[in-house]
Amino acid sequence: MAKAKSPEFASSYYPPRARWYRFVFTFGNKVRRCLALDRIHLPQAMTLSGTVASFLIPGMGFYLRSPKLWGYAAFAGCGLAAFWSVAGYGQMTGNMALGMLLSIHVSGFVFYCDPLLREEPFQSRLLYTLLALLAIGLLIYLPGRIYVKHHWVMQVQENGRVILVQRTFPASAIHRADWVAYHLAVNEDWRAGGGVIVRSGLGFGRVDAVAGDTVHFSAKGFSVNGQSQASLPHMPISGELVVPEKNWFIWPELGIYGHGHIGEENISSTMLQLAIVPEEHYLGRSFNRWFWRRQILP
Repeated sequence: MAKAKSPEFASSYYPPRARWYRFVFTFGNKVRRCLALDRIHLPQAMTLSGTVASFLIPGMGFYLRSPKLWGYAAFAGCGLAAFWSVAGYGQMTGNMALGMLLSIHVSGFVFYCDPLLREEPFQSRLLYTLLALLAIGLLIYLPGRIYVKHHWVMQVQENGRVILVQRTFPASAIHRADWVAYHLAVNEDWRAGGGVIVRSGLGFGRVDAVAGDTVHFSAKGFSVNGQSQASLPHMPISGELVVPEKNWFIWPELGIYGHGHIGEENISSTMLQLAIVPEEHYLGRSFNRWFWRRQILP
């Protein structure tokens, strides 16, 4: 007679098998022992998750430690400061709002750690606050600003004004009359001849011609595909060029410092070489508007 199958139950005699991710906990325990973190015990009024959340999220320390009304007020203040720091990006008001956000963030974290510091002297509490300020500023806010600068929005100083440039705008969508930021890539000092030296830096200018356009120079100005425009500083007074593929014609605006006698022809020749900007040096296009304010371009 066949034996009926019965459900199998895990025997309590054998320990459960180790999971595939066991090495993560093993490595974490070794690190805790090496750093003596296993000897640190938080007060009963503090939890590890609450400490981490207060360190990472602005206003969370007030929400966890104080009455909910004050916690909601802290969140509202953080939200308002975060919005204004973005809307006023590049201006004094934006920097002040970011400082306010950082202040609320650090204050909330220190407030949540109050049970740990309650019996400490004033000097120790002050030192702890300064260390918290450095840790949150260097580990959260500074990397965040660097990431925003390299991937979303960057600031360009132009004639005493701050112009915001969109890093995500594709180079293939650039047209004539667009204002773009680009990297003036020069290996160390580039000597163009005739005593002219150019150094690497950040360029910002208007795209006067795109690939395939014909630029003609004359004493009265220059023209792009037959459309005349006013001459720009140190432009040649004769000649013609066709913008190569995957390049733009952007006449550079550089600070020129004289040392010795340098002819105007040498300066014009150097500027003409710099005016051909490869697309690979492109950094971004300027915003026409940033929230409610219109950007004033040169």
